[in-house]
Amino acid sequence: MLAVLAGALAMPVAALAGNGGAGENTAASAGRQRLIPLQPLIDKAKKGDIILLRPGHYAGNVVIDKPITLAGDGPRDRIVIDAQGRGSVLVLKTDGATIRNLTLVNSGDQYNDLDAGVQVRGNFNIIKDVRIDECLFGIDLQQASNNIIKRNEISSKKSLSLGLRGDGIRLWYSRNNRIRNNTLHHIRDFVVWYSADNIIADNVTSEGRYGLHFMYSKYNLVENNQYMRNSVGIYLMYSDSVVVRNNRIVQAIGAAGIGIGFKEASNLDILDNQVLYNSTGLYLDVSPFQPETTNRIYRNTIAFNDIGVRFLNDWHGNLFRDNRFMNNIRQVTVSTFATARRNVWEGNYWDDYQGYDRNGDGIGDTPYRLFVYADRIWMDVKPAAFFKGTPVLTMLDFLERLAPFSDPLLMLEDKKPRISPDFEPLTKDYAGQGGNVGKVLDTFGQTTGETKAGTSLEDFDPFGLKRDDIGRARP
Repeated sequence: MLAVLAGALAMPVAALAGNGGAGENTAASAGRQRLIPLQPLIDKAKKGDIILLRPGHYAGNVVIDKPITLAGDGPRDRIVIDAQGRGSVLVLKTDGATIRNLTLVNSGDQYNDLDAGVQVRGNFNIIKDVRIDECLFGIDLQQASNNIIKRNEISSKKSLSLGLRGDGIRLWYSRNNRIRNNTLHHIRDFVVWYSADNIIADNVTSEGRYGLHFMYSKYNLVENNQYMRNSVGIYLMYSDSVVVRNNRIVQAIGAAGIGIGFKEASNLDILDNQVLYNSTGLYLDVSPFQPETTNRIYRNTIAFNDIGVRFLNDWHGNLFRDNRFMNNIRQVTVSTFATARRNVWEGNYWDDYQGYDRNGDGIGDTPYRLFVYADRIWMDVKPAAFFKGTPVLTMLDFLERLAPFSDPLLMLEDKKPRISPDFEPLTKDYAGQGGNVGKVLDTFGQTTGETKAGTSLEDFDPFGLKRDDIGRARP
């Protein structure tokens, strides 16, 4: 294995350091300097070689077609590869390459060409500790499997409006990828299309449109992520058997703001998430969709939202157990004049429960019942939504409760309401509950006759990612 110090071959080290200090190494400063050709070094490298780039500015539009390592030998922000506004900065057309400790800037702006920081068109590649800035798309994986995307910082072209930016990370027909510990901001979406058995964990996504958007994708795991100030936190569309657990979704606000949304999505596990300060906490549109399936919504904290849970219509098959509903303006609503009673509501904490626990078992003596009174006006008459939560509608609701002119609509009933938000959940081991556990966590991603996948939830490190060094050898 050969290690090449790229700076030594291209020009003197002093010339590679740039014209200013580390703080000046931005996309703008890169454009003022002569770019060092990088493609010739790639072409000369052999399989297994390590190319170490010293601080400097290098020309982008690089195609890597062999399993090599391309890494920065110094502070990441001082090792810049610049596409100068044309095409993608790097394109991986190989298996087993590693990209590490670099800054990639200034991709083109062509959506049809998916101009990106990195286009991945192979398997078993590693992209880690890379900063991608002013690139239309961040990392685009297309028919690419078993790749590791780790500890990268990604943003799109900030001068573009939200809907015109590209996706920070995009998976298309890609399986068994590990996407961990990345920071994405000022992007459009993070999308997973037609892709299975991927693990998306410990990432932070903010200031975008869809923090995470699934389309036609099964058997993916989403855990320990943070989604902040996006238009929508997580949206699962036509996607089944996805596990969403231990995530924090905050401040998806605006008219279309949703913490976690489901459209025709089945056999989901929504577990131990914090859904806070959103226009709508959970939004369900004809979910679950597949016959005889359920969605299991357990142990989530749904708090400080305008609406805690919103159903598009009178649907069924969702199991709400051991959740905490606190400080929402409306706990549960249905967009049509219908109820949510065809779902299971059991053992949840409701901060507006008005009951007692005489025997001290932690369960209210009477069921929690949520009725629809006059405050329904804000949903039935769209202009009245402006007055949602105002004293006027609150007073109407109060008067209707005192002397109802007609029987109120029973929205839902929880026969075992928790008396305190601190309780021992009954769903710690939920296998066998609900009649349809599907692909539970202990078998997620393992080889089955159906998926032909060979992954598992076990933490694995086949490429030595847990070592921060790359075994660099000096020439």
